[in-house]
Amino acid sequence: MGEPQELSGRRVFVVEDETLVAAMIEAMVEELGAVVIGTETRIADALSFIASRHGEIDVALLDLNLGEGRSYDIAQAVSGHGIPLVFSTGYTDGAIEDPWRDRPLLSKPFRLVDLEGALARALAARGA
Repeated sequence: MGEPQELSGRRVFVVEDETLVAAMIEAMVEELGAVVIGTETRIADALSFIASRHGEIDVALLDLNLGEGRSYDIAQAVSGHGIPLVFSTGYTDGAIEDPWRDRPLLSKPFRLVDLEGALARALAARGA
């Protein structure tokens, strides 16, 4: 597979409100040769991270449904900086609102190959 080279050294920002899931994602990202540069669990903290460190983020992986609401404000912030994103969700409906429907969506639980493909698609869509 050619995709691992595309991901090697890429910096991934993760927003996930479940600690164990976040740890699993971090391990998977590292297995793909990429690096998690930050993990946030709350919308406000994620927005702060993006505001101060957006230049370090190559791609963002956002849990669609956080305990305090959907992650669309975070998606808007990363997109505003030209950062591609992937949504993940454990809900079966997987309904994404209109402006975001073209973004890759991972259904939890997902496998390493699913994560790899979604991240590579997001980066390719940006032309990275």
